[in-house]
Amino acid sequence: MMTVLITIFCHDRTGLVSSITGRLFEIGANLGDTSFAMLGGGGEFTSVCDIPADIAPADIEADLASLPELAGARVAVRPFDLEAAAGPQGRITHRIVVSGGDRPGLIARLSEVFGQFNANIVRMDAQRLPEQGLYVTRFAVSLTERVEACLATVANTAGELNLACHVEAA
Repeated sequence: MMTVLITIFCHDRTGLVSSITGRLFEIGANLGDTSFAMLGGGGEFTSVCDIPADIAPADIEADLASLPELAGARVAVRPFDLEAAAGPQGRITHRIVVSGGDRPGLIARLSEVFGQFNANIVRMDAQRLPEQGLYVTRFAVSLTERVEACLATVANTAGELNLACHVEAA
């Protein structure tokens, strides 16, 4: 087996994830850490997976690009030389949702707070919800040092920006 990173960006459409993962299953790929997100009108699929040693990454790239659902997509399959599984810093301890009006620099300010407390951002998602007049940012973090102080600082930072902050332990 060989570990590869697969990235695909294309117009979003119903059945996209099913087509991609179905084809990867058919060729014998075993998906590890995988994510999908709509970004504007596009869809982004990313996966670290193991592929059979007798299939070249370029062949998988061409195979995926030939799927009708991926017409015009940017598809890349390349060797993944890092650890395939996340270590202790990848264990999510808290989920934090900050919401309200859009504030330029919000993600930069909050990520700086996490950095000050040695919290690792495992996942982050930010989304404009114009019909509700909201900008919602979700963080999944690994926080092991000075937990209460970090969470209080995040809440205070959100409050200074007139934003709501919700925290839950994972």
